[in-house]
Amino acid sequence: MKIESQIEKISSFQHLELLANQVVEGFISGMHKSPFHGFSAEFAEHKVYNAGESTKHIDWKLFAKTDRLYTKRFEEETNLRCHLIIDNSSSMHYPKLQDGQQFFESKIGFSVLASAVLMNLLKKQRDAVGLSVYSDNYEYYAPEKGSERHHRMLLNKLEQLLAEPKQSKNTDTVTFLHQIAEKMHRRSMIILFTDMFQPENEEALLNALQHLKHNKHKVVLFHVIDNKTELSFDFDNTPRKFIDLESGEEVNLFADNIKEEYEKRAENYFKRLSLTCAQNKIKYVPVAAGKNFEKILTTYLVEKQMFG
Repeated sequence: MKIESQIEKISSFQHLELLANQVVEGFISGMHKSPFHGFSAEFAEHKVYNAGESTKHIDWKLFAKTDRLYTKRFEEETNLRCHLIIDNSSSMHYPKLQDGQQFFESKIGFSVLASAVLMNLLKKQRDAVGLSVYSDNYEYYAPEKGSERHHRMLLNKLEQLLAEPKQSKNTDTVTFLHQIAEKMHRRSMIILFTDMFQPENEEALLNALQHLKHNKHKVVLFHVIDNKTELSFDFDNTPRKFIDLESGEEVNLFADNIKEEYEKRAENYFKRLSLTCAQNKIKYVPVAAGKNFEKILTTYLVEKQMFG
Protein backbone atom coordinates (compact mmCIF):
# COMPACT_ATOMS: atom_id res chain seq x y z
CA MET A 1 0.00 0.00 0.00
CA LYS A 2 1.27 3.46 -0.87
CA ILE A 3 2.39 5.49 2.12
CA GLU A 4 0.17 8.42 1.04
CA SER A 5 -2.94 6.22 1.28
CA GLN A 6 -1.75 5.00 4.69
CA ILE A 7 -1.50 8.61 5.82
CA GLU A 8 -5.02 9.37 4.58
CA LYS A 9 -6.33 6.66 6.88
CA ILE A 10 -4.44 7.81 9.94
CA SER A 11 -4.06 11.56 9.46
CA SER A 12 -6.83 12.21 11.95
CA PHE A 13 -4.21 11.25 14.55
CA GLN A 14 -2.39 14.47 15.38
CA HIS A 15 0.14 12.84 17.65
CA LEU A 16 3.40 13.14 15.75
CA GLU A 17 5.04 10.01 17.12
CA LEU A 18 2.06 7.82 16.30
CA LEU A 19 1.78 9.19 12.78
CA ALA A 20 5.51 8.77 12.15
CA ASN A 21 5.40 5.18 13.40
CA GLN A 22 2.45 4.37 11.13
CA VAL A 23 4.32 5.78 8.11
CA VAL A 24 7.42 3.71 8.89
CA GLU A 25 5.46 0.52 9.56
CA GLY A 26 3.58 0.99 6.28
CA PHE A 27 6.89 1.40 4.49
CA ILE A 28 8.44 -1.65 6.14
CA SER A 29 5.45 -3.82 5.28
CA GLY A 30 5.99 -2.98 1.61
CA MET A 31 9.67 -3.87 1.72
CA HIS A 32 9.46 -7.66 1.77
CA LYS A 33 10.94 -7.74 -1.74
CA SER A 34 13.40 -4.97 -0.97
CA PRO A 35 17.10 -5.26 -1.84
CA PHE A 36 18.00 -3.64 1.49
CA HIS A 37 19.53 -5.82 4.16
CA GLY A 38 19.79 -5.33 7.88
CA PHE A 39 16.38 -3.70 8.01
CA SER A 40 13.99 -4.46 10.86
CA ALA A 41 14.24 -8.19 11.61
CA GLU A 42 16.54 -9.07 8.69
CA PHE A 43 20.19 -9.74 9.49
CA ALA A 44 23.27 -9.38 7.35
CA GLU A 45 25.23 -12.46 8.32
CA HIS A 46 26.05 -14.95 11.05
CA LYS A 47 29.07 -15.05 13.29
CA VAL A 48 30.37 -17.87 15.48
CA TYR A 49 29.10 -17.67 19.05
CA ASN A 50 31.85 -17.08 21.60
CA ALA A 51 31.53 -18.26 25.18
CA GLY A 52 30.49 -15.46 27.48
CA GLU A 53 28.51 -13.54 24.85
CA SER A 54 24.81 -12.91 25.24
CA THR A 55 22.68 -15.81 24.04
CA LYS A 56 19.92 -13.43 22.96
CA HIS A 57 20.67 -13.62 19.23
CA ILE A 58 21.67 -17.28 18.88
CA ASP A 59 20.09 -18.80 15.78
CA TRP A 60 18.65 -22.03 17.24
CA LYS A 61 17.27 -23.20 13.89
CA LEU A 62 20.76 -23.07 12.42
CA PHE A 63 22.08 -24.87 15.53
CA ALA A 64 19.59 -27.70 14.90
CA LYS A 65 20.92 -28.08 11.35
CA THR A 66 24.65 -27.69 12.01
CA ASP A 67 25.08 -28.53 15.70
CA ARG A 68 27.13 -25.31 16.00
CA LEU A 69 26.24 -22.05 17.72
CA TYR A 70 25.95 -18.93 15.57
CA THR A 71 24.54 -15.53 16.41
CA LYS A 72 22.79 -13.15 14.03
CA ARG A 73 24.77 -10.00 13.39
CA PHE A 74 22.43 -7.16 12.64
CA GLU A 75 23.12 -4.21 10.37
CA GLU A 76 21.56 -2.21 13.19
CA GLU A 77 24.88 -2.56 14.99
CA THR A 78 26.56 -0.12 12.58
CA ASN A 79 25.64 2.80 14.89
CA LEU A 80 25.08 5.48 12.29
CA ARG A 81 25.08 9.07 13.50
CA CYS A 82 22.52 11.29 11.79
CA HIS A 83 21.93 15.03 12.22
CA LEU A 84 18.66 16.53 10.98
CA ILE A 85 18.52 20.24 10.05
CA ILE A 86 15.24 22.11 9.57
CA ASP A 87 14.84 25.57 8.02
CA ASN A 88 12.15 27.23 10.15
CA SER A 89 11.96 30.58 8.35
CA SER A 90 8.60 32.14 7.48
CA SER A 91 8.64 30.89 3.90
CA MET A 92 8.64 27.32 5.24
CA HIS A 93 5.24 27.98 6.85
CA TYR A 94 3.67 28.13 3.38
CA PRO A 95 1.12 27.44 2.09
CA LYS A 96 -1.34 28.65 4.69
CA LEU A 97 -3.50 25.62 5.33
CA GLN A 98 -7.23 25.69 4.67
CA ASP A 99 -9.93 23.78 6.52
CA GLY A 100 -9.62 20.08 5.79
CA GLN A 101 -5.92 20.19 4.98
CA GLN A 102 -3.43 18.23 7.08
CA PHE A 103 -0.45 19.85 8.81
CA PHE A 104 2.05 18.03 6.57
CA GLU A 105 0.70 19.81 3.46
CA SER A 106 2.70 22.90 4.44
CA LYS A 107 6.46 22.88 3.91
CA ILE A 108 7.27 23.06 7.62
CA GLY A 109 4.66 20.40 8.47
CA PHE A 110 6.06 18.10 5.81
CA SER A 111 9.63 18.65 7.04
CA VAL A 112 8.59 18.00 10.64
CA LEU A 113 6.77 14.77 9.81
CA ALA A 114 9.57 13.59 7.50
CA SER A 115 12.06 14.26 10.31
CA ALA A 116 9.91 12.36 12.81
CA VAL A 117 9.67 9.47 10.34
CA LEU A 118 13.45 9.35 9.93
CA MET A 119 13.87 9.56 13.72
CA ASN A 120 11.52 6.60 14.10
CA LEU A 121 13.57 4.59 11.61
CA LEU A 122 16.85 5.59 13.28
CA LYS A 123 15.41 4.54 16.64
CA LYS A 124 14.40 1.14 15.26
CA GLN A 125 17.93 0.66 13.96
CA ARG A 126 19.47 1.89 17.23
CA ASP A 127 21.22 4.80 15.55
CA ALA A 128 21.95 8.19 17.11
CA VAL A 129 20.10 11.30 15.93
CA GLY A 130 20.62 15.03 16.52
CA LEU A 131 18.63 18.09 15.48
CA SER A 132 19.29 21.70 14.48
CA VAL A 133 16.64 24.33 13.71
CA TYR A 134 17.40 27.74 12.24
CA SER A 135 15.69 30.78 10.68
CA ASP A 136 17.15 34.25 11.26
CA ASN A 137 18.83 32.77 14.34
CA TYR A 138 20.13 29.39 15.46
CA GLU A 139 16.97 28.35 17.30
CA TYR A 140 17.84 24.88 18.53
CA TYR A 141 20.67 22.39 18.69
CA ALA A 142 20.81 18.87 20.14
CA PRO A 143 23.78 16.54 19.50
CA GLU A 144 23.39 12.99 18.26
CA LYS A 145 22.20 10.55 20.89
CA GLY A 146 20.18 7.33 20.87
CA SER A 147 18.37 7.31 24.21
CA GLU A 148 14.60 7.21 24.62
CA ARG A 149 14.70 10.43 26.65
CA HIS A 150 16.61 12.20 23.88
CA HIS A 151 14.16 10.90 21.27
CA ARG A 152 11.21 12.32 23.26
CA MET A 153 12.94 15.66 23.64
CA LEU A 154 13.41 15.95 19.88
CA LEU A 155 9.80 14.97 19.21
CA ASN A 156 8.64 17.68 21.59
CA LYS A 157 10.74 20.22 19.73
CA LEU A 158 9.30 19.13 16.39
CA GLU A 159 5.77 19.51 17.73
CA GLN A 160 6.64 23.03 18.90
CA LEU A 161 7.59 24.00 15.36
CA LEU A 162 4.04 23.17 14.26
CA ALA A 163 2.47 25.05 17.16
CA GLU A 164 4.50 28.24 16.74
CA PRO A 165 4.25 29.66 13.20
CA LYS A 166 6.97 32.15 12.28
CA GLN A 167 6.09 35.75 11.51
CA SER A 168 8.47 37.63 9.20
CA LYS A 169 11.47 35.45 9.96
CA ASN A 170 14.19 35.68 7.33
CA THR A 171 16.45 32.83 6.32
CA ASP A 172 20.16 32.97 7.10
CA THR A 173 21.03 29.55 5.75
CA VAL A 174 24.67 30.30 5.00
CA THR A 175 25.55 31.60 8.48
CA PHE A 176 23.88 28.77 10.37
CA LEU A 177 25.03 25.93 8.12
CA HIS A 178 28.59 27.07 8.86
CA GLN A 179 27.80 27.12 12.59
CA ILE A 180 26.22 23.66 12.45
CA ALA A 181 29.22 22.33 10.51
CA GLU A 182 31.54 23.53 13.27
CA LYS A 183 29.59 21.45 15.80
CA MET A 184 29.84 18.23 13.79
CA HIS A 185 33.02 16.54 14.96
CA ARG A 186 32.22 12.86 14.42
CA ARG A 187 31.46 11.47 10.97
CA SER A 188 27.69 11.65 10.39
CA MET A 189 24.95 11.69 7.82
CA ILE A 190 23.56 15.24 7.68
CA ILE A 191 20.01 15.70 6.34
CA LEU A 192 18.76 19.20 5.53
CA PHE A 193 15.12 20.23 4.93
CA THR A 194 14.80 23.68 3.33
CA ASP A 195 12.90 25.44 0.56
CA MET A 196 16.14 27.11 -0.60
CA PHE A 197 14.52 30.56 -0.55
CA GLN A 198 17.27 32.80 0.71
CA PRO A 199 18.86 36.02 -0.49
CA GLU A 200 22.44 34.79 -0.29
CA ASN A 201 24.33 34.24 -3.50
CA GLU A 202 24.63 30.68 -4.71
CA GLU A 203 28.41 30.56 -4.27
CA ALA A 204 28.11 31.38 -0.56
CA LEU A 205 25.44 28.71 -0.17
CA LEU A 206 27.64 26.16 -1.93
CA ASN A 207 30.54 26.99 0.39
CA ALA A 208 28.27 26.39 3.41
CA LEU A 209 27.10 23.04 2.02
CA GLN A 210 30.71 22.07 1.33
CA HIS A 211 31.56 22.98 4.93
CA LEU A 212 28.92 20.48 6.09
CA LYS A 213 30.83 17.80 4.17
CA HIS A 214 34.05 18.30 6.12
CA ASN A 215 35.24 15.33 8.19
CA LYS A 216 33.78 13.05 5.50
CA HIS A 217 30.15 13.67 6.46
CA LYS A 218 27.46 12.63 3.97
CA VAL A 219 25.04 15.46 3.14
CA VAL A 220 21.48 14.96 1.85
CA LEU A 221 19.54 18.08 0.81
CA PHE A 222 15.75 17.69 0.65
CA HIS A 223 14.52 20.72 -1.30
CA VAL A 224 10.95 21.12 -0.03
CA ILE A 225 8.49 22.98 -2.27
CA ASP A 226 4.79 23.49 -2.89
CA ASN A 227 4.55 22.08 -6.41
CA LYS A 228 1.33 23.80 -7.41
CA THR A 229 2.33 27.40 -6.74
CA GLU A 230 6.12 27.51 -6.28
CA LEU A 231 7.05 25.34 -9.24
CA SER A 232 4.07 25.55 -11.58
CA PHE A 233 2.84 29.03 -10.48
CA ASP A 234 -0.72 27.72 -10.80
CA PHE A 235 -2.98 30.70 -10.02
CA ASP A 236 -6.12 31.93 -11.76
CA ASN A 237 -5.73 35.20 -13.65
CA THR A 238 -7.47 37.54 -11.23
CA PRO A 239 -5.52 40.47 -9.75
CA ARG A 240 -3.54 39.19 -6.78
CA LYS A 241 -1.34 40.62 -4.07
CA PHE A 242 1.78 38.53 -3.50
CA ILE A 243 3.49 39.01 -0.13
CA ASP A 244 7.03 37.94 0.73
CA LEU A 245 6.56 36.00 3.98
CA GLU A 246 10.03 36.89 5.19
CA SER A 247 10.46 40.56 4.23
CA GLY A 248 6.79 41.59 4.07
CA GLU A 249 7.36 43.11 0.61
CA GLU A 250 4.19 43.23 -1.53
CA VAL A 251 3.57 43.22 -5.27
CA ASN A 252 0.28 43.33 -7.19
CA LEU A 253 0.07 41.50 -10.51
CA PHE A 254 -1.82 39.13 -12.82
CA ALA A 255 -0.32 35.65 -12.51
CA ASP A 256 -0.63 34.91 -16.24
CA ASN A 257 1.60 37.87 -17.06
CA ILE A 258 4.65 36.30 -15.42
CA LYS A 259 3.76 32.59 -15.31
CA GLU A 260 5.99 31.55 -18.24
CA GLU A 261 9.00 33.59 -17.09
CA TYR A 262 8.60 32.46 -13.46
CA GLU A 263 8.42 28.77 -14.38
CA LYS A 264 11.48 29.08 -16.63
CA ARG A 265 13.52 30.73 -13.87
CA ALA A 266 12.36 28.21 -11.26
CA GLU A 267 13.28 25.28 -13.51
CA ASN A 268 16.72 26.76 -14.23
CA TYR A 269 17.34 27.35 -10.51
CA PHE A 270 16.46 23.74 -9.70
CA LYS A 271 18.77 22.49 -12.46
CA ARG A 272 21.67 24.63 -11.20
CA LEU A 273 21.15 23.36 -7.66
CA SER A 274 21.02 19.76 -8.81
CA LEU A 275 24.16 20.10 -10.94
CA THR A 276 26.13 21.96 -8.27
CA CYS A 277 25.21 19.39 -5.61
CA ALA A 278 26.11 16.50 -7.92
CA GLN A 279 29.50 18.06 -8.66
CA ASN A 280 30.16 18.30 -4.93
CA LYS A 281 28.83 14.83 -4.02
CA ILE A 282 25.85 16.23 -2.13
CA LYS A 283 22.63 14.25 -2.57
CA TYR A 284 20.01 16.68 -3.90
CA VAL A 285 16.37 15.55 -3.70
CA PRO A 286 13.45 17.86 -4.58
CA VAL A 287 10.29 16.84 -2.70
CA ALA A 288 6.73 18.15 -2.80
CA ALA A 289 5.12 19.09 0.53
CA GLY A 290 2.43 16.59 1.51
CA LYS A 291 3.85 13.73 -0.57
CA ASN A 292 7.02 11.73 -1.18
CA PHE A 293 7.46 10.00 2.20
CA GLU A 294 8.53 6.86 0.35
CA LYS A 295 11.10 9.00 -1.46
CA ILE A 296 12.42 10.31 1.87
CA LEU A 297 12.78 6.83 3.37
CA THR A 298 14.20 5.20 0.25
CA THR A 299 16.76 8.00 -0.18
CA TYR A 300 17.83 7.59 3.43
CA LEU A 301 18.28 3.80 3.15
CA VAL A 302 20.24 4.06 -0.12
CA GLU A 303 22.49 6.80 1.26
CA LYS A 304 23.03 4.85 4.48
CA GLN A 305 24.25 1.84 2.54
CA MET A 306 26.60 4.03 0.49
CA PHE A 307 27.81 5.81 3.65
CA GLY A 308 29.27 2.62 5.02
